[in-house]
Amino acid sequence: MAEAPALQTARCKLALLLPDNAHLLLAYRQRNAAHLSSWEPTRDPDDGTLEEACQRAAAKSAQAFSDGLAVHFIATDPQSGAMVAGCNFTNIVRGIFQACHLGYSVDHAWQGQGLMQEVVQAGIAYMFGSRGLHRIMANHMPSNVRSEKLLRALGFEREGYARAYLKIAGQWEDHVLTALVNPQN
Repeated sequence: MAEAPALQTARCKLALLLPDNAHLLLAYRQRNAAHLSSWEPTRDPDDGTLEEACQRAAAKSAQAFSDGLAVHFIATDPQSGAMVAGCNFTNIVRGIFQACHLGYSVDHAWQGQGLMQEVVQAGIAYMFGSRGLHRIMANHMPSNVRSEKLLRALGFEREGYARAYLKIAGQWEDHVLTALVNPQN
């Protein structure tokens, strides 16, 4: 596996989600189950316990990073060591596209404090700089005003609207399609 990135922002540390830190993801998901439920897919009961699902997610994260297909960051608070946000760059495509998709979430206790922007900015800098990508795409539900504002603040531009794009919380939801192009590449 390539060396796992470790990034520092003003308020947190970003590290790759790996099996060794899956317990941080588990605690994050337990703490934020209600907060994130409106924005995430319904968990499949066949995935087993939440603990098993987090262990599998961490193992898949490590493999996807090794294969060059994704970078799943967890952001931790340096004081407590707790995961406070997640920032994922998935579906990395090379060749003539050089692009990926961005996904993110923030702990309910940190919402509205600018932390998500700080974390995503660090992740974007890594993906554009160290990984050499040209384009990052991010999509949000029209009702998710916080995501819309975040993406706009980060420089993402609206490129379209997709009806019934993703199944979120058990319902097919429309999404606004946005993208950010690497100004250096």
